[in-house]
Amino acid sequence: MQIYKIFLGPEWAELDTKGETLGAPIDLADGFIHFSTAKQAGVTAAKYFLGVDGLMLIAFEADQMGDALKWEPSRGGDLFPHLYRALKRSEVLWAKPLPFLNGYHIFPAEMV
Repeated sequence: MQIYKIFLGPEWAELDTKGETLGAPIDLADGFIHFSTAKQAGVTAAKYFLGVDGLMLIAFEADQMGDALKWEPSRGGDLFPHLYRALKRSEVLWAKPLPFLNGYHIFPAEMV
């Protein structure tokens, strides 16, 4: 199953350059890296990134994250994927821009 991480452009550039990250400021504060499923990503974008342009949507394979990936309840009791270790650039399946247009983020067709 694919899971997704939304990064600001500079956060993605850092992961792309350095090869790993402990995540965005919210991830560092919470002690794990937040991901969303395809179904959850739109609400995540609207809740935390409304009006923000220059975002990147990064896809990962959940099954390749190992035991450090935990599915835990969050918004409305839904289970969200949380990663309790550094995220590696080598785990990226693809990275696509997530533009903001006419009040909405436009998700790429490759999103499963």
